[in-house]
Amino acid sequence: MDNQPQSAVYRPCRSATLDQHVFHNHDHDSVHDLYAEITCHVPYAIFAVAIGLGILSILSFLSADTIFENPDFFRKSARMMFHSFHFMHIAFAATGTVLTFMRFSTNRVAALIVGIISPMVFCTLSDAILPYLGGIALGVPMHFHLCFLTEYKNIIPFFVIGIVNGFILGSRGENHRTIYSLFSHAAHIIISSLASIFYLVAQGFVQWHLQIGFVFLFLIIAVVVPCTISDIIIPMVVARAGKGYEKHTT
Repeated sequence: MDNQPQSAVYRPCRSATLDQHVFHNHDHDSVHDLYAEITCHVPYAIFAVAIGLGILSILSFLSADTIFENPDFFRKSARMMFHSFHFMHIAFAATGTVLTFMRFSTNRVAALIVGIISPMVFCTLSDAILPYLGGIALGVPMHFHLCFLTEYKNIIPFFVIGIVNGFILGSRGENHRTIYSLFSHAAHIIISSLASIFYLVAQGFVQWHLQIGFVFLFLIIAVVVPCTISDIIIPMVVARAGKGYEKHTT
């Protein structure tokens, strides 16, 4: 294994891109950085959204009579599913954000702040705001629901566990952190796609299957952009900026 050529060693595209920034100090344009990270993670989003739509299709098939006879009951069931996946999404987002930050900085206070603010903003954007706007764009009478205002007692435990988990994983060696980051982000995107899908149904888009093509395309955008920014771009940029500030002041 030690004699294996470097080019043949498996390196996740995420870690390779970020390592270039940190260890080689390449001053890439931020737009190019964002483009590289998004294109790197588009396959994750495609598979995650496809899996999510597959799960929703099975549930819809098994509940076909309920959908047509009692759509309100189906929406209530979807609302329960949305909350479960949304809360789990927050935990994974907090873990991924802190873990990425800890790969490039040892400032635990900054990691905590970023681990709170970034998931709060981008989980809401991915799971609620963008699905709501997508339904409105298709002419669906959507209801807007924001969990951070009404479900904060349930959200706090997931937030705390996610941040603590991020610090625990971030304290491991670099090789372990890279692997943890990869699997954490993959799970993050799958859970985010399920949360976004069930939000659509719960808030009024019961007949989603009639426009499944648009739903598939829109959800890929709604998942990959906020999750990549929250999980990678924000912690990477803040950690690098903090290091630059420390060097400048010392």
